[in-house]
Amino acid sequence: MSRIVTVGAAQLGPIARSETRPQVVSRLVALLEQGKSHGCDLVVFPELALTTFFPRWFFETQDEVDQFFEREMPGPETAPLFDRARELGVGFYIGYAEAVIEEGRERRFNTSIIVDKDGKIVSKYRKIHLPGHAEHEPWRAFQHLEKRYFETGNLGWPVVRAFDGLMGMCICNDRRWPETYRVMGLQGVEMVMLGYNTPVHNPPAPEHDRLGDFHNHLVMQSAAYQNGTWVVGVAKAGKEEGCDLIGGSVIIAPTGEIVARCVTTGDELVFARCDLDLCASFKNTIFNFAMHREPQHYKMIVERKGAVISA
Repeated sequence: MSRIVTVGAAQLGPIARSETRPQVVSRLVALLEQGKSHGCDLVVFPELALTTFFPRWFFETQDEVDQFFEREMPGPETAPLFDRARELGVGFYIGYAEAVIEEGRERRFNTSIIVDKDGKIVSKYRKIHLPGHAEHEPWRAFQHLEKRYFETGNLGWPVVRAFDGLMGMCICNDRRWPETYRVMGLQGVEMVMLGYNTPVHNPPAPEHDRLGDFHNHLVMQSAAYQNGTWVVGVAKAGKEEGCDLIGGSVIIAPTGEIVARCVTTGDELVFARCDLDLCASFKNTIFNFAMHREPQHYKMIVERKGAVISA
């Protein structure tokens, strides 16, 4: 008997800087309810889904930055999402900015969680591949200060049993790095959920702008195929505070094929019935890791960070 998980990709349109948590949560709840009406077991929301994408601004004080962070999850303003998920019997993935006391100090991460149908958090991930820069660069039309506002994630890429399968997470820029998926693939992952906020314009390399949508799908489709896993990539899209964000939220099969895709840059839900058993055909044949991988020849991948020209 096939293991079918019906998944909704819940894309968000722009979130204004002035928009409150309760206003955003009401939008998330509406998408969750749409998911329920289509029979979804699980709904996937974007990265930093509770606020505008604040790393686009340089803030002078930490207090200005902290307004975008969650100190508990769920908290008073986010509890209605968890409560409604429990009432509907629908799980979800969501990204948010996390502030926490660890190792005797305050730490801040770009975080995502998986919540089961009972409204309980079953897994947490903290973004590892932080893009952008750490210092103010006034020449840019907008900043990308993730390296300033977040620490590198410290939880690895956990894979957990949930929704009758093996579930993993990553966030935005992680999707561009093959190591992200391979670490989860080596744990047998059957579905990778990820949210993203990706500007159309890349200030350091504007020649890449026309390729944003292509590259977005390229990396997720190749990863799905090469690891025999479903990939659900969900955007915050549209013109947000003057910055254009790509959309293109997708559900991708282990074949590498897109089976559902958002066509707007606003709040939109698409869904697909995902057969987790479809993964086995790839995991047991061409990408049978135990049979075909040769890790003794891959040591450079973990021993060397930057490229060194040897020729």
